[in-house]
Amino acid sequence: MHFKAILSITIICLITISRSGIAQPVSANIETMLNQLDSLLAQKDKFVAMKANKIEELRKMKRKAITEEEEFWLNKLFYDEYMVYDSDSALAYIYKNLEIASHLNNPKWAAQWKIEQAFIYTATGFLKEALDVLQEIKADELPPLLRTDYYGQMMYLYSHYGQYSGDNSQQSESYYAKERSYRDSVFIHTTDNHPLYLWYKGWQYYGTPEAGKVIELLKQTLATSPFDTRRDAMNAYILSLLYRENSNEEEYLRYLILSAVADIRSANHDIASLEELGKILYEKGDIDRAYSYLNYCLGCVQLYKNRIRMISLSSVLDTIHKTYEQRNKIQEAKLHQYLFLVSLLSLILLAAILFIRIQIRKIKESRRNLNEMNQVLNKHVIELEEAQKQLADANRQLQLLNYQLQETNTELTESNYVKEEYIGYIFNICSNYISKLDEYRKNINRKVKTGMVDEVKKMTDVPSFISNELKEFYRNFDAIFLHIYPDFVSDFNSLLQPDKQIVLKEGELLNTELRIYALVRLGISDSVKIAEFLHCSPQTVYNSRLKTRSKSIIPKEQFAETVKALGKIKN
Repeated sequence: MHFKAILSITIICLITISRSGIAQPVSANIETMLNQLDSLLAQKDKFVAMKANKIEELRKMKRKAITEEEEFWLNKLFYDEYMVYDSDSALAYIYKNLEIASHLNNPKWAAQWKIEQAFIYTATGFLKEALDVLQEIKADELPPLLRTDYYGQMMYLYSHYGQYSGDNSQQSESYYAKERSYRDSVFIHTTDNHPLYLWYKGWQYYGTPEAGKVIELLKQTLATSPFDTRRDAMNAYILSLLYRENSNEEEYLRYLILSAVADIRSANHDIASLEELGKILYEKGDIDRAYSYLNYCLGCVQLYKNRIRMISLSSVLDTIHKTYEQRNKIQEAKLHQYLFLVSLLSLILLAAILFIRIQIRKIKESRRNLNEMNQVLNKHVIELEEAQKQLADANRQLQLLNYQLQETNTELTESNYVKEEYIGYIFNICSNYISKLDEYRKNINRKVKTGMVDEVKKMTDVPSFISNELKEFYRNFDAIFLHIYPDFVSDFNSLLQPDKQIVLKEGELLNTELRIYALVRLGISDSVKIAEFLHCSPQTVYNSRLKTRSKSIIPKEQFAETVKALGKIKN
Protein backbone atom coordinates (compact mmCIF):
# COMPACT_ATOMS: atom_id res chain seq x y z
CA MET A 1 0.00 0.00 0.00
CA HIS A 2 1.21 3.52 -0.80
CA PHE A 3 2.77 5.13 2.25
CA LYS A 4 0.60 8.29 1.90
CA ALA A 5 -2.54 6.17 2.23
CA ILE A 6 -1.12 4.50 5.35
CA LEU A 7 -0.28 7.92 6.84
CA SER A 8 -3.81 9.20 6.15
CA ILE A 9 -5.40 6.18 7.83
CA THR A 10 -3.16 6.63 10.88
CA ILE A 11 -4.09 10.28 11.27
CA ILE A 12 -7.81 9.47 10.94
CA CYS A 13 -7.47 6.85 13.69
CA LEU A 14 -5.76 9.35 15.98
CA ILE A 15 -8.51 11.91 15.43
CA THR A 16 -11.23 9.30 16.01
CA ILE A 17 -9.69 8.18 19.29
CA SER A 18 -9.13 11.74 20.53
CA ARG A 19 -12.72 12.75 19.80
CA SER A 20 -14.37 9.83 21.55
CA GLY A 21 -16.12 10.77 24.79
CA ILE A 22 -16.37 14.49 24.10
CA ALA A 23 -19.17 16.22 26.03
CA GLN A 24 -22.33 17.35 24.27
CA PRO A 25 -21.83 21.00 23.38
CA VAL A 26 -23.85 23.91 24.79
CA SER A 27 -24.23 27.29 23.11
CA ALA A 28 -21.48 29.91 23.36
CA ASN A 29 -23.69 32.08 25.57
CA ILE A 30 -24.37 29.24 28.04
CA GLU A 31 -20.66 28.33 28.08
CA THR A 32 -19.82 31.95 28.95
CA MET A 33 -22.38 31.91 31.79
CA LEU A 34 -20.98 28.62 33.09
CA ASN A 35 -17.49 30.11 33.14
CA GLN A 36 -18.82 33.07 35.15
CA LEU A 37 -20.53 30.63 37.53
CA ASP A 38 -17.22 28.76 37.95
CA SER A 39 -15.55 32.06 38.82
CA LEU A 40 -18.29 32.83 41.33
CA LEU A 41 -17.89 29.44 43.00
CA ALA A 42 -14.21 30.19 43.47
CA GLN A 43 -15.28 33.22 45.56
CA LYS A 44 -17.80 31.29 47.73
CA ASP A 45 -15.87 32.02 50.93
CA LYS A 46 -16.30 35.75 50.31
CA PHE A 47 -20.11 35.42 50.28
CA VAL A 48 -20.08 33.29 53.42
CA ALA A 49 -17.97 36.00 55.09
CA MET A 50 -20.49 38.64 54.02
CA LYS A 51 -23.28 36.55 55.58
CA ALA A 52 -21.27 36.21 58.80
CA ASN A 53 -20.74 40.00 58.90
CA LYS A 54 -24.51 40.61 58.62
CA ILE A 55 -25.17 38.20 61.47
CA GLU A 56 -22.47 39.87 63.58
CA GLU A 57 -24.10 43.27 63.03
CA LEU A 58 -27.40 41.85 64.27
CA ARG A 59 -25.66 40.47 67.38
CA LYS A 60 -24.36 43.96 68.16
CA MET A 61 -27.94 45.23 68.03
CA LYS A 62 -29.10 42.51 70.42
CA ARG A 63 -26.61 43.52 73.11
CA LYS A 64 -28.67 46.63 73.74
CA ALA A 65 -31.58 46.51 76.16
CA ILE A 66 -34.74 45.79 74.17
CA THR A 67 -38.37 44.93 74.89
CA GLU A 68 -39.84 41.51 74.32
CA GLU A 69 -41.61 42.67 71.14
CA GLU A 70 -38.41 44.28 69.84
CA GLU A 71 -36.60 41.02 70.55
CA PHE A 72 -39.28 39.20 68.53
CA TRP A 73 -38.59 41.29 65.44
CA LEU A 74 -34.83 41.09 65.92
CA ASN A 75 -35.15 37.31 66.14
CA LYS A 76 -36.99 37.42 62.83
CA LEU A 77 -34.04 39.25 61.26
CA PHE A 78 -31.71 36.55 62.62
CA TYR A 79 -34.03 33.86 61.27
CA ASP A 80 -34.10 35.47 57.82
CA GLU A 81 -30.29 35.24 57.69
CA TYR A 82 -30.15 31.66 59.04
CA MET A 83 -33.24 30.32 57.23
CA VAL A 84 -31.38 28.63 54.35
CA TYR A 85 -27.89 29.05 55.81
CA ASP A 86 -27.87 27.18 59.13
CA SER A 87 -30.92 25.06 60.05
CA ASP A 88 -29.93 24.61 63.72
CA SER A 89 -29.58 28.36 64.30
CA ALA A 90 -32.78 29.02 62.37
CA LEU A 91 -34.66 26.55 64.63
CA ALA A 92 -33.21 28.21 67.71
CA TYR A 93 -34.70 31.58 66.76
CA ILE A 94 -38.00 29.93 65.79
CA TYR A 95 -38.25 28.45 69.30
CA LYS A 96 -37.48 31.85 70.83
CA ASN A 97 -40.22 33.57 68.86
CA LEU A 98 -42.72 30.79 69.59
CA GLU A 99 -41.98 31.34 73.29
CA ILE A 100 -42.48 35.12 72.91
CA ALA A 101 -45.73 34.59 70.95
CA SER A 102 -47.01 32.30 73.72
CA HIS A 103 -45.97 34.72 76.44
CA LEU A 104 -47.66 37.66 74.67
CA ASN A 105 -50.70 35.48 73.84
CA ASN A 106 -50.46 36.30 70.11
CA PRO A 107 -51.95 33.35 68.13
CA LYS A 108 -51.11 34.97 64.77
CA TRP A 109 -47.39 35.07 65.66
CA ALA A 110 -47.57 31.53 67.01
CA ALA A 111 -49.09 30.26 63.73
CA GLN A 112 -46.53 32.18 61.68
CA TRP A 113 -43.58 30.60 63.48
CA LYS A 114 -45.06 27.12 63.46
CA ILE A 115 -45.20 27.43 59.67
CA GLU A 116 -41.51 28.47 59.67
CA GLN A 117 -40.74 25.58 62.03
CA ALA A 118 -42.41 23.18 59.60
CA PHE A 119 -40.31 24.63 56.78
CA ILE A 120 -37.02 23.91 58.60
CA TYR A 121 -38.23 20.44 59.61
CA THR A 122 -39.17 19.68 55.99
CA ALA A 123 -35.92 21.08 54.59
CA THR A 124 -33.85 18.96 56.99
CA GLY A 125 -35.80 15.74 56.43
CA PHE A 126 -38.02 15.64 59.56
CA LEU A 127 -41.16 15.24 57.50
CA LYS A 128 -43.34 13.58 60.16
CA GLU A 129 -42.47 16.30 62.68
CA ALA A 130 -43.23 19.00 60.10
CA LEU A 131 -46.67 17.47 59.43
CA ASP A 132 -47.42 17.28 63.19
CA VAL A 133 -46.60 20.99 63.57
CA LEU A 134 -48.76 22.03 60.62
CA GLN A 135 -51.70 19.95 61.85
CA GLU A 136 -51.72 22.05 65.02
CA ILE A 137 -52.64 25.11 62.92
CA LYS A 138 -56.26 25.93 62.05
CA ALA A 139 -56.01 27.21 58.49
CA ASP A 140 -59.51 28.75 58.44
CA GLU A 141 -58.58 31.11 61.30
CA LEU A 142 -55.43 32.46 59.62
CA PRO A 143 -55.25 35.91 57.96
CA PRO A 144 -54.85 35.86 54.10
CA LEU A 145 -51.04 36.11 53.92
CA LEU A 146 -50.47 33.45 56.58
CA ARG A 147 -53.06 31.20 54.97
CA THR A 148 -51.08 31.37 51.72
CA ASP A 149 -47.87 30.54 53.65
CA TYR A 150 -49.65 27.62 55.35
CA TYR A 151 -50.88 26.06 52.11
CA GLY A 152 -47.52 26.79 50.48
CA GLN A 153 -45.74 24.93 53.28
CA MET A 154 -48.11 21.97 52.96
CA MET A 155 -47.35 21.89 49.23
CA TYR A 156 -43.60 21.99 50.01
CA LEU A 157 -43.95 19.21 52.61
CA TYR A 158 -45.81 16.76 50.37
CA SER A 159 -43.38 17.47 47.55
CA HIS A 160 -40.60 16.23 49.87
CA TYR A 161 -42.71 13.23 50.88
CA GLY A 162 -42.99 12.36 47.18
CA GLN A 163 -39.22 12.73 46.65
CA TYR A 164 -38.44 10.68 49.76
CA SER A 165 -40.75 7.78 48.79
CA GLY A 166 -39.02 7.35 45.42
CA ASP A 167 -40.17 7.60 41.83
CA ASN A 168 -42.89 5.53 40.19
CA SER A 169 -44.40 4.24 43.40
CA GLN A 170 -48.07 4.28 44.38
CA GLN A 171 -47.21 6.03 47.62
CA SER A 172 -45.29 8.81 45.84
CA GLU A 173 -48.23 9.38 43.48
CA SER A 174 -50.49 9.79 46.52
CA TYR A 175 -48.12 12.40 48.00
CA TYR A 176 -47.82 14.28 44.72
CA ALA A 177 -51.62 14.33 44.44
CA LYS A 178 -51.78 16.00 47.85
CA GLU A 179 -49.09 18.42 46.75
CA ARG A 180 -51.22 19.40 43.73
CA SER A 181 -54.28 19.77 45.97
CA TYR A 182 -52.48 22.18 48.31
CA ARG A 183 -51.02 23.96 45.28
CA ASP A 184 -54.60 24.68 44.17
CA SER A 185 -55.33 26.08 47.63
CA VAL A 186 -52.30 28.35 47.33
CA PHE A 187 -53.56 29.62 43.99
CA ILE A 188 -56.93 30.50 45.48
CA HIS A 189 -55.54 32.48 48.42
CA THR A 190 -52.38 34.08 46.97
CA THR A 191 -52.61 37.86 46.40
CA ASP A 192 -50.27 40.00 44.33
CA ASN A 193 -48.83 41.65 47.47
CA HIS A 194 -47.46 38.35 48.78
CA PRO A 195 -43.61 38.24 48.80
CA LEU A 196 -43.64 34.92 46.91
CA TYR A 197 -46.45 35.88 44.53
CA LEU A 198 -44.44 35.16 41.35
CA TRP A 199 -43.11 31.88 42.77
CA TYR A 200 -46.62 30.60 43.46
CA LYS A 201 -47.90 32.08 40.19
CA GLY A 202 -45.23 30.13 38.32
CA TRP A 203 -46.35 26.87 39.92
CA GLN A 204 -49.96 27.78 39.13
CA TYR A 205 -49.29 27.92 35.39
CA TYR A 206 -46.60 25.22 35.30
CA GLY A 207 -47.47 22.65 32.66
CA THR A 208 -50.46 24.66 31.33
CA PRO A 209 -50.97 26.44 27.97
CA GLU A 210 -51.20 29.77 29.86
CA ALA A 211 -47.57 29.54 31.08
CA GLY A 212 -46.60 32.41 28.75
CA LYS A 213 -48.44 34.88 31.01
CA VAL A 214 -46.27 34.28 34.05
CA ILE A 215 -43.11 33.85 31.93
CA GLU A 216 -43.40 37.48 30.82
CA LEU A 217 -44.02 38.67 34.41
CA LEU A 218 -40.99 36.77 35.68
CA LYS A 219 -38.77 38.01 32.82
CA GLN A 220 -39.74 41.63 33.53
CA THR A 221 -39.01 41.22 37.25
CA LEU A 222 -35.67 39.47 36.69
CA ALA A 223 -34.56 41.88 33.95
CA THR A 224 -33.37 44.36 36.61
CA SER A 225 -32.51 41.82 39.30
CA PRO A 226 -28.99 41.77 40.86
CA PHE A 227 -29.44 38.03 41.56
CA ASP A 228 -28.18 38.15 45.12
CA THR A 229 -31.26 37.12 47.17
CA ARG A 230 -33.14 33.89 47.80
CA ARG A 231 -36.25 35.38 46.18
CA ASP A 232 -34.25 36.07 42.99
CA ALA A 233 -33.04 32.47 43.05
CA MET A 234 -36.60 31.13 43.47
CA ASN A 235 -38.03 33.33 40.69
CA ALA A 236 -35.23 32.37 38.29
CA TYR A 237 -35.65 28.69 39.20
CA ILE A 238 -39.40 28.54 38.51
CA LEU A 239 -38.85 30.48 35.26
CA SER A 240 -36.25 27.91 34.19
CA LEU A 241 -38.76 25.11 34.87
CA LEU A 242 -41.41 26.88 32.77
CA TYR A 243 -38.92 27.12 29.88
CA ARG A 244 -38.00 23.44 30.34
CA GLU A 245 -41.70 22.57 30.08
CA ASN A 246 -41.79 24.53 26.80
CA SER A 247 -38.73 22.56 25.53
CA ASN A 248 -36.62 25.74 25.39
CA GLU A 249 -33.30 24.32 26.61
CA GLU A 250 -31.31 27.53 26.02
CA GLU A 251 -33.51 29.67 28.31
CA TYR A 252 -33.96 26.76 30.75
CA LEU A 253 -30.18 26.53 31.27
CA ARG A 254 -29.78 30.32 31.31
CA TYR A 255 -32.22 30.91 34.17
CA LEU A 256 -31.08 27.80 36.02
CA ILE A 257 -27.55 29.27 36.02
CA LEU A 258 -28.88 32.67 37.16
CA SER A 259 -30.76 30.95 39.99
CA ALA A 260 -27.53 29.22 41.04
CA VAL A 261 -25.73 32.59 40.92
CA ALA A 262 -28.32 34.10 43.30
CA ASP A 263 -28.04 31.09 45.63
CA ILE A 264 -24.25 31.35 45.81
CA ARG A 265 -24.24 35.12 46.34
CA SER A 266 -26.83 34.83 49.13
CA ALA A 267 -24.87 31.95 50.76
CA ASN A 268 -27.88 29.63 50.40
CA HIS A 269 -27.02 26.17 51.76
CA ASP A 270 -30.39 24.66 50.78
CA ILE A 271 -29.45 24.98 47.12
CA ALA A 272 -31.50 23.22 44.44
CA SER A 273 -30.64 25.00 41.18
CA LEU A 274 -26.91 24.15 41.21
CA GLU A 275 -27.71 20.53 42.04
CA GLU A 276 -30.07 20.27 39.06
CA LEU A 277 -27.54 22.04 36.83
CA GLY A 278 -24.83 19.61 37.88
CA LYS A 279 -27.02 16.62 37.01
CA ILE A 280 -27.81 18.08 33.58
CA LEU A 281 -24.12 18.71 32.84
CA TYR A 282 -23.33 15.16 33.93
CA GLU A 283 -25.92 13.86 31.43
CA LYS A 284 -24.29 16.03 28.76
CA GLY A 285 -20.89 14.53 29.50
CA ASP A 286 -19.31 17.53 31.30
CA ILE A 287 -18.23 15.30 34.18
CA ASP A 288 -15.60 17.58 35.76
CA ARG A 289 -17.90 20.57 36.03
CA ALA A 290 -20.80 18.39 37.21
CA TYR A 291 -18.64 16.91 39.96
CA SER A 292 -17.50 20.38 41.06
CA TYR A 293 -21.08 21.67 41.29
CA LEU A 294 -22.51 18.61 43.03
CA ASN A 295 -19.60 18.42 45.45
CA TYR A 296 -20.26 22.07 46.40
CA CYS A 297 -23.94 21.22 46.90
CA LEU A 298 -23.03 18.25 49.07
CA GLY A 299 -20.91 20.51 51.29
CA CYS A 300 -23.85 22.91 51.59
CA VAL A 301 -26.42 20.25 52.54
CA GLN A 302 -24.01 18.77 55.10
CA LEU A 303 -23.72 22.19 56.73
CA TYR A 304 -27.48 22.71 56.52
CA LYS A 305 -28.22 19.07 57.50
CA ASN A 306 -30.67 18.47 54.65
CA ARG A 307 -30.96 14.69 54.87
CA ILE A 308 -33.09 14.19 51.74
CA ARG A 309 -30.73 16.14 49.48
CA MET A 310 -27.75 14.46 51.14
CA ILE A 311 -29.00 11.01 50.10
CA SER A 312 -29.77 12.18 46.56
CA LEU A 313 -26.41 13.92 46.12
CA SER A 314 -24.43 11.02 47.56
CA SER A 315 -26.05 8.70 45.04
CA VAL A 316 -25.26 11.00 42.11
CA LEU A 317 -21.68 11.62 43.26
CA ASP A 318 -21.17 7.88 43.62
CA THR A 319 -22.30 7.47 40.01
CA ILE A 320 -19.88 10.22 38.95
CA HIS A 321 -17.02 8.47 40.80
CA LYS A 322 -17.78 5.31 38.85
CA THR A 323 -17.86 7.34 35.65
CA TYR A 324 -14.44 8.81 36.57
CA GLU A 325 -13.05 5.30 37.04
CA GLN A 326 -14.52 4.17 33.73
CA ARG A 327 -13.13 7.27 32.01
CA ASN A 328 -9.67 6.59 33.48
CA LYS A 329 -9.77 3.07 32.07
CA ILE A 330 -10.81 4.40 28.67
CA GLN A 331 -8.01 6.97 28.77
CA GLU A 332 -5.52 4.26 29.69
CA ALA A 333 -6.71 2.17 26.74
CA LYS A 334 -6.35 5.24 24.53
CA LEU A 335 -2.76 5.70 25.69
CA HIS A 336 -1.96 2.15 24.63
CA GLN A 337 -3.58 2.83 21.27
CA TYR A 338 -1.61 6.06 20.93
CA LEU A 339 1.63 4.20 21.72
CA PHE A 340 0.88 1.57 19.08
CA LEU A 341 -0.01 4.20 16.50
CA VAL A 342 3.08 6.29 17.26
CA SER A 343 5.26 3.20 16.80
CA LEU A 344 3.49 2.45 13.54
CA LEU A 345 3.94 6.04 12.46
CA SER A 346 7.69 5.83 13.19
CA LEU A 347 8.00 2.81 10.90
CA ILE A 348 6.03 4.65 8.24
CA LEU A 349 8.39 7.62 8.53
CA LEU A 350 11.42 5.36 7.98
CA ALA A 351 9.76 3.90 4.91
CA ALA A 352 8.94 7.41 3.76
CA ILE A 353 12.60 8.46 3.98
CA LEU A 354 13.63 5.57 1.73
CA PHE A 355 10.80 6.39 -0.63
CA ILE A 356 11.89 10.03 -0.81
CA ARG A 357 15.46 9.08 -1.74
CA ILE A 358 14.15 6.98 -4.64
CA GLN A 359 11.89 9.84 -5.71
CA ILE A 360 14.82 12.29 -5.70
CA ARG A 361 16.64 10.15 -8.25
CA LYS A 362 13.52 10.07 -10.42
CA ILE A 363 13.18 13.85 -10.12
CA LYS A 364 16.72 14.39 -11.46
CA GLU A 365 15.88 12.31 -14.52
CA SER A 366 12.64 14.22 -14.96
CA ARG A 367 14.49 17.54 -14.85
CA ARG A 368 16.65 16.52 -17.81
CA ASN A 369 13.50 15.71 -19.75
CA LEU A 370 11.93 18.98 -18.69
CA ASN A 371 14.85 21.01 -20.04
CA GLU A 372 14.26 19.55 -23.46
CA MET A 373 10.56 20.27 -23.21
CA ASN A 374 11.26 23.84 -22.09
CA GLN A 375 13.08 24.55 -25.33
CA VAL A 376 10.03 23.46 -27.29
CA LEU A 377 7.78 25.49 -25.00
CA ASN A 378 9.84 28.63 -25.50
CA LYS A 379 8.90 28.60 -29.16
CA HIS A 380 5.23 28.31 -28.21
CA VAL A 381 5.64 31.13 -25.67
CA ILE A 382 6.88 33.48 -28.41
CA GLU A 383 3.84 32.64 -30.50
CA LEU A 384 1.62 33.12 -27.48
CA GLU A 385 3.12 36.53 -26.76
CA GLU A 386 2.27 37.63 -30.29
CA ALA A 387 -1.29 36.46 -29.81
CA GLN A 388 -1.46 38.33 -26.49
CA LYS A 389 -0.37 41.54 -28.23
CA GLN A 390 -3.23 41.15 -30.71
CA LEU A 391 -5.63 40.47 -27.84
CA ALA A 392 -4.36 43.56 -26.01
CA ASP A 393 -5.10 45.69 -29.11
CA ALA A 394 -8.61 44.29 -29.24
CA ASN A 395 -9.06 45.01 -25.51
CA ARG A 396 -7.95 48.61 -25.99
CA GLN A 397 -10.52 49.05 -28.75
CA LEU A 398 -13.20 47.51 -26.50
CA GLN A 399 -12.25 49.84 -23.63
CA LEU A 400 -12.52 52.80 -25.99
CA LEU A 401 -16.03 51.71 -26.97
CA ASN A 402 -16.96 51.24 -23.28
CA TYR A 403 -15.64 54.70 -22.51
CA GLN A 404 -17.75 56.21 -25.31
CA LEU A 405 -20.82 54.32 -24.00
CA GLN A 406 -20.20 55.64 -20.47
CA GLU A 407 -19.91 59.17 -21.85
CA THR A 408 -23.25 58.75 -23.64
CA ASN A 409 -24.88 57.41 -20.44
CA THR A 410 -23.47 60.32 -18.48
CA GLU A 411 -24.93 62.78 -20.99
CA LEU A 412 -28.33 61.09 -20.79
CA THR A 413 -28.25 61.13 -16.97
CA GLU A 414 -27.24 64.77 -16.99
CA SER A 415 -30.08 65.55 -19.43
CA ASN A 416 -32.62 63.90 -17.15
CA TYR A 417 -31.17 65.68 -14.15
CA VAL A 418 -31.39 69.07 -15.92
CA LYS A 419 -34.98 68.31 -16.93
CA GLU A 420 -36.02 67.56 -13.32
CA GLU A 421 -34.08 70.51 -11.93
CA TYR A 422 -35.65 72.79 -14.56
CA ILE A 423 -39.18 71.70 -13.70
CA GLY A 424 -38.53 72.13 -9.98
CA TYR A 425 -37.01 75.53 -10.60
CA ILE A 426 -40.01 76.72 -12.69
CA PHE A 427 -42.42 75.51 -10.05
CA ASN A 428 -40.46 77.26 -7.33
CA ILE A 429 -40.58 80.55 -9.31
CA CYS A 430 -44.35 80.17 -9.62
CA SER A 431 -44.70 79.53 -5.90
CA ASN A 432 -42.56 82.59 -5.08
CA TYR A 433 -44.68 84.62 -7.49
CA ILE A 434 -47.86 83.69 -5.64
CA SER A 435 -46.20 84.58 -2.32
CA LYS A 436 -45.20 87.97 -3.71
CA LEU A 437 -48.76 88.57 -4.97
CA ASP A 438 -50.07 87.83 -1.49
CA GLU A 439 -47.56 90.25 0.04
CA TYR A 440 -48.53 92.82 -2.61
CA ARG A 441 -52.18 92.48 -1.67
CA LYS A 442 -51.31 92.99 2.00
CA ASN A 443 -49.33 96.14 1.18
CA ILE A 444 -52.21 97.56 -0.81
CA ASN A 445 -54.57 96.78 2.03
CA ARG A 446 -52.31 98.72 4.40
CA LYS A 447 -52.47 101.68 2.04
CA VAL A 448 -56.24 101.55 2.15
CA LYS A 449 -56.08 101.71 5.90
CA THR A 450 -54.00 104.87 5.61
CA GLY A 451 -56.63 106.57 3.48
CA MET A 452 -55.84 105.58 -0.11
CA VAL A 453 -59.09 103.70 -0.38
CA ASP A 454 -60.22 104.59 -3.84
CA GLU A 455 -56.99 103.53 -5.49
CA VAL A 456 -56.80 99.99 -4.27
CA LYS A 457 -60.18 99.09 -2.88
CA LYS A 458 -61.19 96.94 -5.80
CA MET A 459 -57.88 95.08 -5.70
CA THR A 460 -58.08 94.13 -1.99
CA ASP A 461 -61.75 93.38 -1.57
CA VAL A 462 -61.37 90.02 -3.30
CA PRO A 463 -60.16 87.57 -0.58
CA SER A 464 -60.20 84.61 -2.89
CA PHE A 465 -57.62 86.11 -5.25
CA ILE A 466 -54.62 84.26 -3.81
CA SER A 467 -56.64 81.12 -3.18
CA ASN A 468 -57.67 81.01 -6.80
CA GLU A 469 -54.13 81.69 -7.90
CA LEU A 470 -52.88 78.79 -5.73
CA LYS A 471 -55.52 76.45 -7.09
CA GLU A 472 -54.59 77.40 -10.62
CA PHE A 473 -50.91 76.96 -9.79
CA TYR A 474 -51.52 73.50 -8.30
CA ARG A 475 -53.60 72.50 -11.32
CA ASN A 476 -50.74 73.53 -13.59
CA PHE A 477 -48.27 71.72 -11.36
CA ASP A 478 -50.40 68.56 -11.34
CA ALA A 479 -50.90 68.62 -15.10
CA ILE A 480 -47.23 69.19 -15.92
CA PHE A 481 -46.04 66.59 -13.40
CA LEU A 482 -48.47 63.92 -14.64
CA HIS A 483 -47.54 64.77 -18.21
CA ILE A 484 -43.94 63.87 -17.37
CA TYR A 485 -44.81 60.96 -15.03
CA PRO A 486 -48.23 59.72 -16.22
CA ASP A 487 -48.10 56.51 -14.11
CA PHE A 488 -47.07 58.20 -10.85
CA VAL A 489 -50.43 57.85 -9.03
CA SER A 490 -50.86 54.13 -9.79
CA ASP A 491 -47.20 53.43 -9.01
CA PHE A 492 -47.48 55.35 -5.74
CA ASN A 493 -50.63 53.44 -4.72
CA SER A 494 -48.82 50.17 -5.38
CA LEU A 495 -46.54 51.06 -2.44
CA LEU A 496 -49.53 51.37 -0.06
CA GLN A 497 -51.68 48.78 1.64
CA PRO A 498 -54.66 47.82 -0.58
CA ASP A 499 -57.27 49.21 1.83
CA LYS A 500 -55.33 52.47 2.39
CA GLN A 501 -54.59 53.55 -1.19
CA ILE A 502 -55.36 57.12 -2.30
CA VAL A 503 -58.61 57.63 -4.19
CA LEU A 504 -58.79 61.05 -5.90
CA LYS A 505 -61.99 63.02 -5.98
CA GLU A 506 -63.67 63.75 -9.27
CA GLY A 507 -61.75 66.44 -11.15
CA GLU A 508 -58.62 66.02 -8.98
CA LEU A 509 -55.31 65.25 -10.62
CA LEU A 510 -53.31 65.14 -7.36
CA ASN A 511 -54.16 65.86 -3.72
CA THR A 512 -51.89 67.37 -1.04
CA GLU A 513 -50.53 63.94 0.02
CA LEU A 514 -49.60 63.09 -3.58
CA ARG A 515 -48.15 66.58 -4.23
CA ILE A 516 -45.78 66.19 -1.28
CA TYR A 517 -44.39 62.98 -2.76
CA ALA A 518 -44.46 64.42 -6.27
CA LEU A 519 -42.00 67.03 -5.01
CA VAL A 520 -39.98 64.21 -3.41
CA ARG A 521 -39.93 62.52 -6.85
CA LEU A 522 -38.56 65.75 -8.30
CA GLY A 523 -35.74 65.71 -5.78
CA ILE A 524 -37.18 68.09 -3.17
CA SER A 525 -37.01 66.10 0.10
CA ASP A 526 -36.68 68.92 2.66
CA SER A 527 -40.00 69.27 4.53
CA VAL A 528 -39.39 73.01 5.02
CA LYS A 529 -39.01 73.61 1.28
CA ILE A 530 -42.04 71.46 0.54
CA ALA A 531 -44.04 73.44 3.10
CA GLU A 532 -43.02 76.74 1.49
CA PHE A 533 -43.99 75.39 -1.92
CA LEU A 534 -47.42 74.16 -0.74
CA HIS A 535 -48.05 77.18 1.56
CA CYS A 536 -48.48 75.15 4.76
CA SER A 537 -46.49 74.52 7.92
CA PRO A 538 -43.48 72.15 7.99
CA GLN A 539 -45.24 70.23 10.76
CA THR A 540 -48.19 69.57 8.45
CA VAL A 541 -45.83 68.22 5.79
CA TYR A 542 -43.98 66.11 8.36
CA ASN A 543 -47.22 64.65 9.76
CA SER A 544 -48.54 63.88 6.26
CA ARG A 545 -45.31 62.09 5.29
CA LEU A 546 -45.31 60.14 8.54
CA LYS A 547 -48.95 59.11 8.02
CA THR A 548 -48.27 57.99 4.43
CA ARG A 549 -45.19 55.95 5.45
CA SER A 550 -47.29 54.14 8.06
CA LYS A 551 -49.56 52.88 5.25
CA SER A 552 -46.73 51.51 3.13
CA ILE A 553 -46.08 47.85 2.40
CA ILE A 554 -42.30 48.38 2.31
CA PRO A 555 -39.93 49.34 5.14
CA LYS A 556 -40.49 52.96 6.20
CA GLU A 557 -36.82 53.92 5.89
CA GLN A 558 -36.87 52.85 2.20
CA PHE A 559 -40.09 54.64 1.30
CA ALA A 560 -38.70 58.03 0.19
CA GLU A 561 -35.93 56.47 -1.94
CA THR A 562 -38.46 54.17 -3.60
CA VAL A 563 -40.73 57.14 -4.42
CA LYS A 564 -37.80 58.91 -6.09
CA ALA A 565 -37.64 56.04 -8.58
CA LEU A 566 -41.38 55.96 -9.33
CA GLY A 567 -43.07 57.05 -12.53
CA LYS A 568 -41.93 56.23 -16.03
CA ILE A 569 -41.04 59.43 -17.90
CA LYS A 570 -43.24 60.03 -20.94
CA ASN A 571 -41.17 60.30 -24.11
